[in-house]
Amino acid sequence: MAKPHRRQILGWVTGFAAIGMSPALADLLPASSAIASDVTILSAEAAHQAALAGDLILIDIRSPDEWRQTGVPSSSHPISMHVPGFLDKLGRLNEGDLSKPVALICARGNRSAFLKKELEKRGFSRVIDVSEGMVGGANGAGWIASGLPTRKVSTSNGE
Repeated sequence: MAKPHRRQILGWVTGFAAIGMSPALADLLPASSAIASDVTILSAEAAHQAALAGDLILIDIRSPDEWRQTGVPSSSHPISMHVPGFLDKLGRLNEGDLSKPVALICARGNRSAFLKKELEKRGFSRVIDVSEGMVGGANGAGWIASGLPTRKVSTSNGE
């Protein structure tokens, strides 16, 4: 079977949008494609591939205790939303560019959905929710169950 052409995929997505569905566009596009500006949710696999390609910054926002229990995604930057300086650390990673795509992952997708809205209130225009999270839940199997790579974090602040 031939690989769909990018124009064909964009047509599918436009069709989904017209009927009120919001697919994760990057799940439809080849892994080497940049993240479209209207993508708001990604699967763990798509987020990992996009982070490896340099198309987004993947942030593990969980607590340091959670990082120690499971490790963090190997393609992520662990910056806990629970410690002071979260926005400063994020600002250094995105070089102050509020339009740079940032994907957030937590345990099950609850905190990432909340923080996505908060960052958008502060001017971030390309925040993406990895809604299945690390351990999975209603939104998918999760990073760990999907067999995606993790790494250990050496300190409580993620550095």
